[in-house]
Amino acid sequence: MAARYTLKIVTDFAAAHSLRDYPGDCRKLHGHNWKVEVEAIASELNELGMAIDFKLLKQLTKKVTDELDHRYLNEIAPFDTINPTAENLAAYIYCRLGEELHEPHVRIHAVTLWETERACVRYTEEPEA
Repeated sequence: MAARYTLKIVTDFAAAHSLRDYPGDCRKLHGHNWKVEVEAIASELNELGMAIDFKLLKQLTKKVTDELDHRYLNEIAPFDTINPTAENLAAYIYCRLGEELHEPHVRIHAVTLWETERACVRYTEEPEA
């Protein structure tokens, strides 16, 4: 069986949105303190015995979430054309992190985005084990 390391970091950002065509209060402008969990997986370790430095994973995630932090999401691409739902945000963060991560043997596995303490979405493009 091949080795597999799963690393996770947690961060947050604050942003406002309104859901277009939503048949309830969420169609109105409102904000969230979003919590982001990023999972990366690796099959090998580097010469230091790390899959990826947590510091680097946090920096890459901060770079992506800084694009969203303290913004009205409906005004920035791609959310100026697609609804800024938790599902679409999680997929966006996942894809942007994939673009930013350039470490051999490491890839983004999943992004979990918490809209509230009791509601989240997990996005991945990999089959679950």
